[in-house]
Amino acid sequence: MSDQAPRQQTAKALIGLRDLVLTGQVEPGERLSEVALAERLNVSRTPLRAALQRLEQEGLITPNPSGGYAVRSFSRQDVVDSIELRGVLEGTAARLAAERGATPTAIAAISGIVGELDIVMQSEPHSMSFERYEALNGEFHRLLWDLAGSDVLRREIERMTSLPFASPNAFVTNKVDAPAFYRTLVVAQAQHKAIVSAIRLREGARAEALAREHARLARQNLDFVLEEQPELRRKVPALALMSG
Repeated sequence: MSDQAPRQQTAKALIGLRDLVLTGQVEPGERLSEVALAERLNVSRTPLRAALQRLEQEGLITPNPSGGYAVRSFSRQDVVDSIELRGVLEGTAARLAAERGATPTAIAAISGIVGELDIVMQSEPHSMSFERYEALNGEFHRLLWDLAGSDVLRREIERMTSLPFASPNAFVTNKVDAPAFYRTLVVAQAQHKAIVSAIRLREGARAEALAREHARLARQNLDFVLEEQPELRRKVPALALMSG
C-alpha cells in the first residue's frame, strides 16, 4: 500500500496535465509553472515533475533554456509529416506481417476486432458510440503493429503515435457533427478489412499500400478542418498544439 499512493498521484498528475495540454487550456509556447500546475491539479510537485518528464518524452512539451517546460508548438507541416510517417511505419508493419506470415491466431484476433467494428458501424451517425469505435480502432492498430513480429518497429510506431495528431484516433471524435468525418470512418472500416485480407493472402506490397493510404485519411480530415471548417479546429483535441 505504501507504494500505491505515490503511483496514484503520479497518474493523476499525468492525466490532468495531458488533458490541459491536449484541450488547449494551456497554449502552445506557454511556460508551465510547477507551483500553479500543482495547485490547479491538486497534486504535490514531486508527481507533477514526473508527469512533466513523461510529457517531454511524448513530445508534447519542451524544456526551456532558463529552466522548466513550455507547451510544444507544431506547424501544419509538422502535423502532415507526422501523419505521413505513421503511414510509412504502419505500411512497413503490414508488409512485414504479410511477407513473414502472421499466425492463424493473430489473424483471428485482428479479424475479430474488425467484426466488432462492423457492429459499431451499423449504428446511425447520431447514435454511434464513438468511444467504442475509438477503443476498437486503437486495438486494431496495436494488433497490426504486433503482426510484423518486430519489437524495433513497434517501439518506433508507439513513439510516433504518442503525438496526438499522429495517433490512429486523432480524428475520431463525436464533438464534430460533420458528415465528412463519419464518411471517413466508413472508408476506414473498408480499409481495415482490406489490410487484413492482404496480410492473410501474403500480399506484402498491397498490404503496405493499403496501410499507408489508411493513414492518409487523417490528412484528409486535417485538410477538411483547416480549409473548410476552421471553426471546428478547437473541437479536435489533436489540433490544440498546432500554431498558425
